[in-house]
Amino acid sequence: MAAGGGACGGRGPGGGGACGGRKAAGPGWEGKSREDGRAGGAAAAGRGADREHLSTIEKDTNGDALWVWCYPSVTAEVRSLLLRKCCLTDENKLLHTFVFGQYKRSWFYITTVEVQDSPALKKVTHFSIVLMAKDFNPEKYAAFTRILCRIYLKHGSPVKMMESYIAVLTKGICQSEENGSFLSKDFDARKAYLAGSIKDIVSQFGMETVILYTALMLKKRIVVYHPRIEAIQEFTRTLPALVWHRQDWSILHSYVHLNEEEVEALKACTGYIAGFTDSEVNSRPDLYDVYVNLADSEITISPVVKEAMTMGKLHKEIGQLIVQSAEDPDKSDSQVIKDISLKTKEILATLASLTEVSDGNEKPTLNSEALKQKRFPPATENFLFHLAAAEQMLKI
Repeated sequence: MAAGGGACGGRGPGGGGACGGRKAAGPGWEGKSREDGRAGGAAAAGRGADREHLSTIEKDTNGDALWVWCYPSVTAEVRSLLLRKCCLTDENKLLHTFVFGQYKRSWFYITTVEVQDSPALKKVTHFSIVLMAKDFNPEKYAAFTRILCRIYLKHGSPVKMMESYIAVLTKGICQSEENGSFLSKDFDARKAYLAGSIKDIVSQFGMETVILYTALMLKKRIVVYHPRIEAIQEFTRTLPALVWHRQDWSILHSYVHLNEEEVEALKACTGYIAGFTDSEVNSRPDLYDVYVNLADSEITISPVVKEAMTMGKLHKEIGQLIVQSAEDPDKSDSQVIKDISLKTKEILATLASLTEVSDGNEKPTLNSEALKQKRFPPATENFLFHLAAAEQMLKI
């Protein structure tokens, strides 16, 4: 099917074929007609295909994974991406009930279910509901896609599913006694930021957690490997909380393939956390400054950033604070994050005291002479200098 087109393609390798059922109302609709005659159409409502998007992927009794339907239409690039992320195209046939990730500042959320005793989906063994959105909130979209899955299981048609999707887009709510209710405002972004466990990370890496903290503070590139996507997503989604003062989850790319387009999109980012299930990423030093082998609990610092990441007395203090706070049984994860954040504020205050505003520049820049006069230990001075660079506080 041509990228972004409004027509439906026929099922199977032969392609071609007109829309069945409902008439396509414009270029915002894409579908793929199926042998049982189910298809549909709708107008695009003027939303960007790369930001807010709903689609369905099915696996039939022949074992073929088919891009069945989407709203609005998407480019061939995005369609290939979503088929790659959807576990129905995996050769290992493992079922991942929910995965999420980011591509070019759009988030994708995919829920996959096995079809059992559904009269509406007789020739389908599994299907995935794919949502693309502009915000990071896995819990919100996991809950919503579960409701959409129940609707699709019952009706086997996108029409009813579309009603709920449009209701949430326009009103933030969909209600159904049968399939459950969903209210967008029940899912606060801050809750999504705090959903992971810093304590679990510290339990696994101990004092080495300070390497991750330092890399994040300096906006370095962190690559995380584990063969299980669920382990990667749980770990990587938590890391931005180590630099809570930024509250920036746009650095998170929790599910990346070693695909040329994905790699190029990743390289366009200055600093990031990227999760891979392919162990080959270990031999791609062009992609990381810090490499985390989550399966073996190993952290490796690339020679390229060894100088910027030199550890000293300050790092030891930070590491001890992180470990002591995380090991306190009376402290919650959010309290541990607060402890780390308070230490970060101290460091940023020290850095701010060494800056000056000059040349009509609104943003303060680091006074290198003032930094030297403080006679900090070399590793501390080095860290503050590189932190100023990360915060764009160096004179060019």
